Amino acid sequence: MVKRWWNGSWGRLTRRDIWLVRESQWTVVARAGDTDTGTVLRWTYDSRDDASAMIDRLLRADNAGQWREQRSGSTEPADPRRVTATQKKRQH
Repeated sequence: MVKRWWNGSWGRLTRRDIWLVRESQWTVVARAGDTDTGTVLRWTYDSRDDASAMIDRLLRADNAGQWREQRSGSTEPADPRRVTATQKKRQH
């Protein structure tokens, strides 16, 4: 995985994810919905520029939430509604 975007929506009907993957070609993967019931679409390109153009098109599409790029090392964005035990200790 080269890059990843998420629209910031936790709802299973409104969540959107986009991945840019590099194998022998560039692959753009877009998911609408959650991991269990979502729809996944894939496009394959010979150049990164063509793949980036598709990502730009997907990011401009009308949808719920606000797109944000996900940094490597995190498979899922942190849910701001959840507080871990470590965070609770820091707050007190």
